[in-house]
Amino acid sequence: MKSLALELGTALAAILTATTVSSEKIPDEFMTSGFALGCQAYTFNRFSVFEAIEKTAQAGGKVIEFYPGQKLSPGQPDVKWDHNASDEVIEKVKAQLARHHIKAANYGVVGIPRDEAEARKIFEFAKRLGLYGVTTESVEAIDTIEKLVKEYDICVGFHDHPKRATDPNYRMWDPNYILSLVRDRDRRIGSCADTGHWVRSGLKPVACLRILKGRIVSSHLKDLNEFGKLEAHDLPYGTGVSDVPAILDELKRQGFEGNISIEYEHNWDSSVPDVAQCIGFVRGYEAAKR
Repeated sequence: MKSLALELGTALAAILTATTVSSEKIPDEFMTSGFALGCQAYTFNRFSVFEAIEKTAQAGGKVIEFYPGQKLSPGQPDVKWDHNASDEVIEKVKAQLARHHIKAANYGVVGIPRDEAEARKIFEFAKRLGLYGVTTESVEAIDTIEKLVKEYDICVGFHDHPKRATDPNYRMWDPNYILSLVRDRDRRIGSCADTGHWVRSGLKPVACLRILKGRIVSSHLKDLNEFGKLEAHDLPYGTGVSDVPAILDELKRQGFEGNISIEYEHNWDSSVPDVAQCIGFVRGYEAAKR
């Protein structure tokens, strides 16, 4: 009997070890209705990093996901922001984040090399900024990624773009393929669920989230004007075809702890009001649940 209890205890410990994500949680002060909600800086790609941080704050966001290659500031447009940034540039960005009370939560979509020394630069950058996660599509580097995820305790989400009629070898659009990549890997490796690209691929986001249950690291949450059309464009949450409340319900049900990035790829020059409407929708979603 004692032997059976010991075996059961050992099995339970193994299950807990396999299913617990130990990456540092995003603090409650950066939550909106229970979600770490903010912007993917690509929403403001016609502006600088400094302006993207400011505009995220103006819209009511509390976190930001950076992407590589954005110009640093109006005063330094020739300086590009990425994981090769100097100490001075990193400190300038951290000061701008503090000024607007925005937390850097994620970085991507960025290519992660197989070469460990090169990949390590990305993880060192993420650690210095206190990021929760990194977003990539670098499937070929998954062994390197897993090693560094364990070392740095930083999540990595595999991002999906839409299916490509001219490139049948591109499989990132398929949540079943993403699951096949990550299911036997460290629990900090999962999906960056881009719901808009799923909709463009003719997939229903909630069904995709359920396929990837427990492996959603982060999300690019979008509401689009058409289903199954590559040319579909973003709309404020609740005004398109994506059923954002059902998506939020599913993320809550799964105990999702990552960041939600509003990647608004429409009205490029003046999207702050639309982004603010998205954030207001999530606030209203929570209020309606009470």
